[in-house]
Amino acid sequence: MPQTTSAQSAAAPARFSDVKGWFWPADQLLFDWFLARQERQELRGDLLELGAYLGKSAIFLGSYLREGETFTVCDLFDSPAPDDPNSEEMDRSYATLTRRAFEANYLSFHDDLPVVVQAPTSVITSRVSPSTCRFVHVDASHLYEHVYGDIEAARALVAPDAIVAFDDFRAEHCPGVAAAVWGAVATTGLRPICITGTKFYGTWSDPEPARTELLSWLSSRPDMWHGVEEVAGAPMIRIAGKKAVAPEAPRSRHEGSASTPPRATPPATAPPKPRAPLARRLARTLLPRR
Repeated sequence: MPQTTSAQSAAAPARFSDVKGWFWPADQLLFDWFLARQERQELRGDLLELGAYLGKSAIFLGSYLREGETFTVCDLFDSPAPDDPNSEEMDRSYATLTRRAFEANYLSFHDDLPVVVQAPTSVITSRVSPSTCRFVHVDASHLYEHVYGDIEAARALVAPDAIVAFDDFRAEHCPGVAAAVWGAVATTGLRPICITGTKFYGTWSDPEPARTELLSWLSSRPDMWHGVEEVAGAPMIRIAGKKAVAPEAPRSRHEGSASTPPRATPPATAPPKPRAPLARRLARTLLPRR
């Protein structure tokens, strides 16, 4: 019998913020901006996410899937990791991660599940056709060797003008992600467009059109600081979004159905002790103490 975790037994999410995960408003805004831009450009292609946790970013991505396109999610979920170092990472970081919880969360916001590949991300190039993805989000293993492989896979799977986003490339506990991502900038032609406190956004195509439009949009966002620095011989936009106002979130089918938690009842106050009879009180007061 499959093990039931606290994540699985939790109530269905009534709103997007109820889904556990790390997907900050600044990155929600950038996902929305890049994906909406692709829609305006009528850029067709599939969506891919490597590493899903409980589905927060997948739920968001799924809102931009169009007819005839495929959204694929690849994660180990409950499966044993293929090697010991990654098993240790899974035990430490994702003890409550289950496919059942992911699916329950996703179906709270969408009618159909994405294509779910429950396997190491190293298999993804055998499940997704080359040059078909317009947006790839990589948020799987933090180990250098695995991130390196994920980058190679993303490079093989992206379509022209596709966007790729890498999570945790600045996290102090994930040096392998930083090494792999910046190594790809130096050696594979990956071109940065922008970075936030948590994610790197880039392309293997010409970044300039997206960068120019993004700068124009950012100039209208008082809730997001931005600056431009030259990196690897090209401009890159730095974004700080601690005050960012998140875009409209996907709506749960359970919205409004969640019952209000019962109000805590204050503990009953103990009844006052009965007072001693008047004669006894007077005797205590007037008679000398022995």
